[in-house]
Amino acid sequence: MAKGRKNSLYPGISDELSALMRTGWADTERHDLRPDEQAPHASRRRAALSARFPGERLVVPAGSLRIRSNDSHYPFRAYTGYVHLTGDQARDGALVLEPRADGGHDAHCYQLPRDSRDSDEFWTGMTSELWMGRRRSLAESELVFGLPCRDIRTIAEDLRDTGVPTRLVRGHSAELDAALATDEERDAEFEEAVSALRLVKDAWEIGEMRRAVDATVRGFTDVVRELSQAVATSERWIEGTFFRRARVEGNDVGYGSICAAGEHATIMHWTDNDGPVRPGELLLLDAGVETRTLYTADVTRTLPVSGTFTPLQRKVYDAVYEAQEAGMATVKPGARFRDFHEAAQRSMTARLVDWGFIEGPAERAYELSLQRRFTMAGTGHMLGLDVHDCAMARNEEYVDGILEPGMVLTVEPGLYFQPDDLTVPEEWRGIGVRIEDDLLVTADGHENLSAGLPRSADEVEAWMREFAG
Repeated sequence: MAKGRKNSLYPGISDELSALMRTGWADTERHDLRPDEQAPHASRRRAALSARFPGERLVVPAGSLRIRSNDSHYPFRAYTGYVHLTGDQARDGALVLEPRADGGHDAHCYQLPRDSRDSDEFWTGMTSELWMGRRRSLAESELVFGLPCRDIRTIAEDLRDTGVPTRLVRGHSAELDAALATDEERDAEFEEAVSALRLVKDAWEIGEMRRAVDATVRGFTDVVRELSQAVATSERWIEGTFFRRARVEGNDVGYGSICAAGEHATIMHWTDNDGPVRPGELLLLDAGVETRTLYTADVTRTLPVSGTFTPLQRKVYDAVYEAQEAGMATVKPGARFRDFHEAAQRSMTARLVDWGFIEGPAERAYELSLQRRFTMAGTGHMLGLDVHDCAMARNEEYVDGILEPGMVLTVEPGLYFQPDDLTVPEEWRGIGVRIEDDLLVTADGHENLSAGLPRSADEVEAWMREFAG
């Protein structure tokens, strides 16, 4: 008899049980699948990547499961570059672009095949299909993604010591990291290119971004409708309310939702979401729905829990709104990526000087970055398959680059007065305000994809009167 798993309630696997488990299974191969609508777009992306690295093998892994605790895994999310180039979201895959002698590349998608019923592993393995759900067969994946598919278990041997110059996106497959003797500097250059490939979205991607933002708008409205429940419980009600919308209409939230009430609004990445929600204070909600194709929105609104801003809260809110208006006005083709950040920061610097919180004149204060005590972060980032999309792209192509039609970015200025900051009057302490929208660069300017949510103080108050229960 085979030995049972450690700590298993069962003593082992008898020959009779093994034989029983290997028989009587129906053929579930699917012949009704249709090509994924993203397939032709992914093919064009691979062609663009191929053109940048002629004569070299290119390897982009999907990633694998990670242990959360004991035999429990974190939910799997494939490496963004792999998803962008294939449309596939399955674990343990890899895209290989094999150079052709006559130029260009042949693309192959290595995947984990279905479990064979001829082995006990299909029902005893904790990551097997019987435990975690049916996988596509290689033939099914070929049909869906329009790529020849091979067994991932042969990839290391297939690619080992063939003399072909190879580049690998490292850090997503321990097996490939160990098996392929690639140059780390050249691999880093390759990862930069994979990231930069997402800077300009194609028409299909823009449609997914619209879906993500539209669902996010509905999620914010859900929160306003249920705000009284949050007052009766905690920030976690807000988190759960938005999460429900994200799971029903999409795949998940695109990042950990920030549901920050009261002084928690001054914490840039507050994700504990376990504090009280009190009338008279502000609620900063930073959240985004991720579509089933993994494109995410990223929107922030700061709301008066009672439905009406106090005079001081409105003063801070209006300053942030003014800064966002200044930043958004610069977003257009030909502008520098940095322009919206600088415009918003200059606007907030001027207000902080007017209020006497930093020493002027405003231009000098800006040159010295004195405003950062109260603004802390940058004013935006690229957005797409990742909430901070294209993060590995070279500075020359991203933060020092020029805006083009098809780019999607956030503009999100904020002012944060920490509860223990003795440089500001006591009544200012604990106030945090951020306003964030998702902008698509168009041929003649930009489109605010998240314009379905109110932005000005008056609009926010009117919206809350309409929907709050």
